[in-house]
Amino acid sequence: LEFAISADGDQIKTEKSNTTMLEFVLLGFSDIPHLRWMLFGIFLLIYLAILMCNSIIIVITQTDPALQTPMYFFLNNFSLVEICYVTVTIPRMLMDLCTQKGNISLYACATQMCFVLLLGGTECLLLTAMGYDRYVAICNPLQYPVVMSHKVCMQLVAASWISALPAVIGQTYQIFSLPFCGSHRINHFFCDIPPVLKLACGDTFVNEMAVYVVAVVFVMIPFLLTIASYGKIISSILKLSSARGRAKAFSTCSSHLMVVVLFYGTAGITYLQPKPNQSERIGKLISLFYTVLIPALNPIIYTLRNKDIMVSLRKLLAKVLK
Repeated sequence: LEFAISADGDQIKTEKSNTTMLEFVLLGFSDIPHLRWMLFGIFLLIYLAILMCNSIIIVITQTDPALQTPMYFFLNNFSLVEICYVTVTIPRMLMDLCTQKGNISLYACATQMCFVLLLGGTECLLLTAMGYDRYVAICNPLQYPVVMSHKVCMQLVAASWISALPAVIGQTYQIFSLPFCGSHRINHFFCDIPPVLKLACGDTFVNEMAVYVVAVVFVMIPFLLTIASYGKIISSILKLSSARGRAKAFSTCSSHLMVVVLFYGTAGITYLQPKPNQSERIGKLISLFYTVLIPALNPIIYTLRNKDIMVSLRKLLAKVLK
């Protein structure tokens, strides 16, 4: 074994032919230390708001008899995924902002990446299932109770959770099997694929191609299927003779379409653009959108634009305030 001194003076244990790096450092927002307490307060408030709003959605979609439909069953599961998704990244980011220490072990980094990818993939597939649900409801309303039975909904949700698992585990194992022989500083606030791959030495072409393949399967294909569903939906809505019917159909779909565009847009930019073209600062900003800001907006989009949810929420508040 040999010992090499890194640029920042840290001692890293290495082998002559390979590097064993047992710890990384997440730089997070260390380049703007004067804003760390303001960022801590903002992200803490956003995190608590995400937890509270999604928990309320889960409670009302499970307890209100009027919301026992496939659409709200999917929304219930989507809210649960959102809670898990932000919990994988934001608490760690808050701790790093508070302590100004971003040390994270290789295994903790791999675990965080695995869960971020798994939950992100699950969100993509759930959004596709929700798009299919709206397609059947609007384009084939007479067959809707049969096509979207409770059994089918359970199978779609289970498939959303399970389908990404093998690819995510394989992807994570492949990346963390690489030798890391340069800096051990990750210029990001969580262990994401692009910044971790930048630290690997040697040829990472195979890994980058694997990232593209997985991104196409779990981001591009679900997105295209969802857009195709909405193409059919919009075509059917425009054929409705009643203006009120068209307005109601658009209102039930617009919230979901808004979430789809926001989430897929930012995730696609991160995982589908070539590695050399990714600015670390821009990559960090885009990641903030799909890991923090969009999850914060989703409950607002789904509640404020949904009359049934608002009615159920008022009922819940009336019970609580009695």
